[in-house]
Amino acid sequence: MATGRLYSIHGKGLKLNTASDIQPYLDQMKAVEGLEEIRFGGNTLGIEACVALGEALKGNKTLKIADLSDIFTGRLISEIPQALSAICDALITVPSLVELNLSDNAFGGRSADPIVPFLTQHRTFSVLKLNNNGLGVTGGLIISKALLASAEALKAAGQKSALRTVICGRNRLENGSAPHWAEAFKAHGGLVEIRMFQNGIRMEGVEALAQGLSACPNLEVFDLQDNTFTERGSRAVAQALPSWPKLRELNLSDCLLKPKGGLALGTVFARGVNPKLEALRLTYGEFDHRTINLIAKAITDHWSNLTTLELNGNIGDPEDECIQNVKDALAGHGHEDALDELDDMMDPAEFEEEEEEDHPAVEEAEELDKAEAAEDDDEAAVPAAKSAPSTIAQRVDKAADDLADLLGKVSLGETPAQS
Repeated sequence: MATGRLYSIHGKGLKLNTASDIQPYLDQMKAVEGLEEIRFGGNTLGIEACVALGEALKGNKTLKIADLSDIFTGRLISEIPQALSAICDALITVPSLVELNLSDNAFGGRSADPIVPFLTQHRTFSVLKLNNNGLGVTGGLIISKALLASAEALKAAGQKSALRTVICGRNRLENGSAPHWAEAFKAHGGLVEIRMFQNGIRMEGVEALAQGLSACPNLEVFDLQDNTFTERGSRAVAQALPSWPKLRELNLSDCLLKPKGGLALGTVFARGVNPKLEALRLTYGEFDHRTINLIAKAITDHWSNLTTLELNGNIGDPEDECIQNVKDALAGHGHEDALDELDDMMDPAEFEEEEEEDHPAVEEAEELDKAEAAEDDDEAAVPAAKSAPSTIAQRVDKAADDLADLLGKVSLGETPAQS
């Protein structure tokens, strides 16, 4: 199907094994004048078909978006490297390309190498989508090191990085590759959107990522849903928040923030360092009314643009005063419908805070790390970088502790008693 400057055979379920199988579709693609976008996902391409596709794309001067997600269903793992090389090597010669989408291709860590030449040699692409590829720690190391090499090469040539968006969720990247991603993000510097959800990254890796992304002042979207923060990771992100004044969307749902971690984040929220925030997702974080009250204060004082707020699965009752404070704050900006359902809140009377190292989610993550290490060819995991506590870190720690008791007793309309 050709529409305007788009050519798509997305979702047709075609099995294209040979060059002759794919040629009719390549002829249609070539007939699109000023071709800017291709979508081949939802079909399965063999090596010969990929070679033919690569030849058809070589030297194209107008193509901007290459959607090649889900093109290897049913293929042998031994076929994928050569097929990927044929396509990615050809795309190096497409200077107009800005987005490459290889999501939902289960090529795993050992098949990540064919993407490296494109990542290190193409100088102008800005969007990389590698979601649900089964990369694991090995693949994560390969891709992140390639991105770092690209940034270093650009710097050596006196050029600025064009990379703006990296989407790499559901890949079991874990702590073993997180510090390398952090180095790559820091080196590129101009990132606007980062989505790394469901990767089994624990607090040390979260800390490294937050530190790396602190060097990206234009960050607008940060999504680390379904990784394990606890207090340590939460504090690291809290310390990074002032570095992102343009932040519009923050997703830390299912991240086991814990009460103290929630307080660290809430304390910084209330300072108004992210005034452009439009969407905040913090479901199932195991934080309590103190953090929720801080969020209410942030909405009242700073977040007039907040239109999406998700707090379900935390500690409290939908009828609690802190929830009403949030509703009142949203209503003050005309966003009464911003708050999502609260039908699965945790009963404070039944909740008993566990030590971080004893929490089942932490134990499960540790077991998964061990299993991954046993299966992985590359077992060398680089620990998260250690740094001296920053001024912001110290202030966040002190403010969170000082406010913990106070905000549990004071509603938004009250003035604390003077001592």
